[in-house]
Amino acid sequence: MGMKRAELILLGITAIWGFTFPAMKVSLAYLPPILFLAYRFGIASLLMLLVFRGRVLKRESVKEGFVLGITLFFGHGFQIVGLKYTTASNSAFITSLYVVFTPFIAYFLLHDRLKPKDAVSLGIALTGLYLISGASLNFNYGDLLTVLCALSFAFQIVLVQRFGERDYLSLAFWQIFWNFLFSLGFALAFEKFTVPGKAMPWLGILYTSLFATVLAFTLQVRYQRETKAHRAALIYSAEPIFGHISSLITIGEVLSLKGYAGALLILTAIWNELTSSP
Repeated sequence: MGMKRAELILLGITAIWGFTFPAMKVSLAYLPPILFLAYRFGIASLLMLLVFRGRVLKRESVKEGFVLGITLFFGHGFQIVGLKYTTASNSAFITSLYVVFTPFIAYFLLHDRLKPKDAVSLGIALTGLYLISGASLNFNYGDLLTVLCALSFAFQIVLVQRFGERDYLSLAFWQIFWNFLFSLGFALAFEKFTVPGKAMPWLGILYTSLFATVLAFTLQVRYQRETKAHRAALIYSAEPIFGHISSLITIGEVLSLKGYAGALLILTAIWNELTSSP
């Protein structure tokens, strides 16, 4: 079965997300990590307000947006601090483990049933994680933080489901806005506030806020409805592949043989999980 136009657009979004890994990695040479997030989500919040005006300011989404904002803050925070200590490719593959963690979080929060395949996927994924992190029990600090990032994103996905059919545009705005406030508060308290004087970090900030947040999100809301959820999830699972390809092209990152074996196992676990979904 060929891909529909909507699915090709979703694949384009996935490529945009993949390119955020080298964009963030390069920007970290110029900016403290959480301050980068404050810039990214501050600009994204402002752009969403300008584009969608009053449609995003619905008061009934504020509380749920606050809770989701916390999970996003931890997810992006662990991810970008982890990026300082690991490669952009490792970050992309390990972040994608949220797919494998989600059924377990759903079991605890929503009392969803666990299937045997969930445990198999987790086992394969953890083996892949062990290999991609250097096949040593002395775990890379950046990789460990990125596992916490994947867990945070799994919580975010399950909570979005729990909050039901809220106005998704409004919910998205509030989660991005709260994420901005948490990031700004943390950065002002614990990091050195700087306004980048060079173009490179601004390119990273604008790319992640404009393309990876506002544009990608708007297109996702518009086109994901035109395909099945499991097909959309399979398309999104290509994100770490785009993450690695973009890191290879832009900053010349290559994985070790063990790293590629680990990446392949992580992808196998994700596809096993997604194709087992109804």
